[in-house]
Amino acid sequence: MKIKLLTISAIAVVFAACVNTKDADTYSQSELENILPSEASFIDTIDNKPTQLFVIRNGKGLIASITNYGGRVVGLIVPDKNGKPTDVVIGMESPQAYAEASEPYLGALIGRVGNRIAKGKFTIDGQEYSVFTNNGPNALHGGKKGFQYVVWDGEQPNDSTLVLTYRSPDGEEGFPGNLDVKVTYTATSNQGLRIDYEAKTDKKTPVNLTNHAFFNLNGEGSGTINNHVLQINADQFTPVDSTLIPLGEHRSVENTLFDFRKPIEIGSRVEEQDDQLKNGGGYDHNFVLSRSNGENDFHAATAKGDLSGIVMKVYTAEPGLQFYGGNFMQGANSLKSGAKDEYRTAFCLETQHFPDAPNQTSFPSILLEPGETYETSTEYTFSVEE
Repeated sequence: MKIKLLTISAIAVVFAACVNTKDADTYSQSELENILPSEASFIDTIDNKPTQLFVIRNGKGLIASITNYGGRVVGLIVPDKNGKPTDVVIGMESPQAYAEASEPYLGALIGRVGNRIAKGKFTIDGQEYSVFTNNGPNALHGGKKGFQYVVWDGEQPNDSTLVLTYRSPDGEEGFPGNLDVKVTYTATSNQGLRIDYEAKTDKKTPVNLTNHAFFNLNGEGSGTINNHVLQINADQFTPVDSTLIPLGEHRSVENTLFDFRKPIEIGSRVEEQDDQLKNGGGYDHNFVLSRSNGENDFHAATAKGDLSGIVMKVYTAEPGLQFYGGNFMQGANSLKSGAKDEYRTAFCLETQHFPDAPNQTSFPSILLEPGETYETSTEYTFSVEE
């Protein structure tokens, strides 16, 4: 039996004809060397497995740099409104830098279960399972050693595609079953970075995979993202308690600080007094996407860099989108550009099933059974506006 938990169709996004764009091959070597780390800097060994850096490109100016250590997007270059190559994903210069960073999730593949599980506990068929509680009283993004800290097997079949695979053994971080995961990164012809996820298990287990890219559409190290304009196509969000566990309800965004249905600057309301913003230290919430039944290629969100003119659109069939505004960034880590990861200098738009889904019966299930195939995709597409 094969089920598609959620799939996506690629949505074409092209540059306006009046905008000066560059093909990847026309970037000078010095331009790229000033932005991306060298492949040699990622040659290392972690847990007795070799790490390396892969580069994929679409020939139209989009270049993604990805390491098999945690499946991390290290950098993502697209042209800005003037044709200048701009790295819109913040990252670090080596596997060791990622391993030692106080921020564990920069650019990483997240699993087995993205987001939070209350008290690190869930039950399947009457048996309770426990995951390491690494976020206060809760488990976050797969526990102490989630997928961000494992070395994936990598294969690059062509210039535009990278395939990563990993077997998560039965009992890893407390999750049942051997889980075989395949993640495919593609630099698409419609100026996108597409991520296709696939997983199979030999025991019932929860699965909620995503990517935790930290974006700044003005470029890494360019300062605050509070002046970026954001639109999220969601009529509801899931409010949380003080530990960021959902209360189990869908709350309308109408007349709230969570109404992003029309484009608005990210920082325009973030300092206002609100219990939900207090709980998250700002925006760190799941939005219930306004998908129709059977709709598999939903336009979830649009963000625009105020300085670069770069526009990013997010397409998915997932029911939720976690918008994180960089509230816990502390400037404690040096990025590949030499800049620090300062407070609110990057944001995340993580497509997902809802937080704490194993314990919330009213939320869409994330339980994967033997004989089934988990499949889902996300695509981030890029264009520019003056």
